[in-house]
Amino acid sequence: MADSSATPATVGVIGGGRMGAGIAQVFAAAGSAVAVVENDETAAKAARERIEASIHRAAERGKLTVARTDLLARIRVITSVGELPADTGLVVEAVPERADLKIEVLVAAERATGPETVLASNTSSLSIAELAAALAEPARFLGMHFFNPVPPSQLVEIVVGPQTATRTCERVVSWVRALDKTDVVVRDSPGFATSRLGVLLGLEAIRMLEEGVADAESIDRAMELGYRHPMGPLRSTDLVGLDVRLAIAEYLASTLGERFTPPRLLRDKVARGELGRKTGRGFHDWE
Repeated sequence: MADSSATPATVGVIGGGRMGAGIAQVFAAAGSAVAVVENDETAAKAARERIEASIHRAAERGKLTVARTDLLARIRVITSVGELPADTGLVVEAVPERADLKIEVLVAAERATGPETVLASNTSSLSIAELAAALAEPARFLGMHFFNPVPPSQLVEIVVGPQTATRTCERVVSWVRALDKTDVVVRDSPGFATSRLGVLLGLEAIRMLEEGVADAESIDRAMELGYRHPMGPLRSTDLVGLDVRLAIAEYLASTLGERFTPPRLLRDKVARGELGRKTGRGFHDWE
């Protein structure tokens, strides 16, 4: 029987962007061998550089519990889901927030791996039931919502779909705890718990900025000091990405109603390419 206090021996992460790189890092730090899947050599090279830079920064801050060289040795980047080992214990997809793309890579991962492999989506809002409908064995699938940036974040939101097996959830809970993170288990519902509340707060902050109630710095500082939020809602939106928050808001508006309708200011900033930290400007200047 596998050690319930340990992460899987082998983990696959589909998508080597900021979230995927962070997920790979935390599993490698916990002792797993990690295969990160990208779609071509150019993207694979960028993913390797992203992972190496993140681990280097963590080492400089004294945040690593294992040697940097050992950590890097546990992570490899491949260019096909079909290259994942059949005995991979867990596959987490961390591709962009598009249902069709997520379904495509999840179906490919299910075909490539064995009957004991747990499949998880890092989606922050999409229906787990909708994604599961394309799988042959939806009992092995659930949502595993990590937060950005992954290494220092304490929470992982585990989203249980209508067909997720109890054993699947129990295994994932044990792996999250082995990462030294805290799990919150929620039922599949649009936006789950965190995105639904976080997006609503962020949208109202954007409306306040749009109406001239206060500037971005003041709105954020008010929530940080008045309500002890570690980060204000506008700075948090910059970190997540304005394009990502817009996509989530549009999805929630279509499923939960007009209270999630994106403000014009958010749409305008996304149209101008002001996407937050990743582009250097959002509601704050990150240059």
